[in-house]
Amino acid sequence: MKKIILFNIILTSFIFANIKAVVSIAPMVSYLQAIGGDKVDITLMVEPKHSPHTYEPKPSQMVSVSKANLYFAIGVEFEKLWLGKFTSINPNLKVIRVDNNITKRYIDTHHSQKAHKDPHIWTSLDNLQIIAKHMYQALRQQDPANKEYYEQNYQKFIQHIQDTKQQITTILSNTPKGSKFMVFHPSWGYFADEFGLKQLAIEVAGKEPKFKEVIHIIQEAKRANVKAIFTQPEFSDKTSQVIASELHIPVIKVSPLSKDWEQTLIKIAKAIAKSSHR
Repeated sequence: MKKIILFNIILTSFIFANIKAVVSIAPMVSYLQAIGGDKVDITLMVEPKHSPHTYEPKPSQMVSVSKANLYFAIGVEFEKLWLGKFTSINPNLKVIRVDNNITKRYIDTHHSQKAHKDPHIWTSLDNLQIIAKHMYQALRQQDPANKEYYEQNYQKFIQHIQDTKQQITTILSNTPKGSKFMVFHPSWGYFADEFGLKQLAIEVAGKEPKFKEVIHIIQEAKRANVKAIFTQPEFSDKTSQVIASELHIPVIKVSPLSKDWEQTLIKIAKAIAKSSHR
């Protein structure tokens, strides 16, 4: 009798066990929580205030990877080095590439001859809908018993994304198409493309500009009538502060790696709209 009870407990625990999922960057935690709800346990790899260009996982994170069912890969540099190692320690790990079917843009350069593909696809709300669909389909396939639950959450999330896009469109309604804004790290190209804007980057491919390039950037910013510089807490803003001081404009800190993706996009939209009317 005790053996039967123990077997039933083990079987019940197995049937109702949550999906164990791993994501690379903080915004993906929010996306996956919105769709997976309380049926998914999520491990974040690149922790806040760290760069996905240079991050190395902690031993505790590697343990989580070894026990995970799904890894949602979004195409950041961190994954190029580590995904192979993750699948080697966990051969049963399913890697879901949520950047599939998304056309990658090239980073606009002004002091680099080599063009680089832009990995920051999640700053576009249209791309975010594609990312969400990949997540939903993977959860449904992994846990078909709860497919209706994921479907309901997915539809709510898609509606939320669309509502957010409409809100940003309204915020930018009086901002002229082609308006330029300056950034340190070129993270906002997809956002700019989606709303008819253009980012001017100070740093490209992880390199600080040289003195002559700084002079060129200042001249370009003056011609474009740039009113603010956006920087990230993951990077030094020393050069940005020098340029901002020369132009007498503010430096605004905002991170595309924030878990609060909606408020982040709305914040940068409001800052661009405000600066375009100064």
